[in-house]
Amino acid sequence: MQKVMVTLCVGVILLVATFGASAQTNDAWIPGLASFVLPGLGQFLNDEMDKALIHLGIAVALDVGAFYVASLLPFSYYTYPLVGLVHLGWGIYSGLDAYNVAKDQGFTIGLVENGIGFKVSF
Repeated sequence: MQKVMVTLCVGVILLVATFGASAQTNDAWIPGLASFVLPGLGQFLNDEMDKALIHLGIAVALDVGAFYVASLLPFSYYTYPLVGLVHLGWGIYSGLDAYNVAKDQGFTIGLVENGIGFKVSF
């Protein structure tokens, strides 16, 4: 488990060092990927707090609702993938929304004088 965490940390550092060096690029894929993994996180990175809470709340409600419906259906063992499909669909929508907003705003991430920083150009 520790090897996985160290590898993950090194990978993130390499990504930031590689893509953060040029401030002219558009890093809209970062909020898109973040919101795909955890709906609302990309909206949070885009500084849309209300939308982030709504996306996270809908993701939780959809997961709980899909799990509840799947448990009520006969042969519930075979219907549990419904939960994953519902979450995948919402994650794709949330990720695309975060990506489009970040692309429109000119979201970039890079190195600043005091460390790693976010820069959003309007």
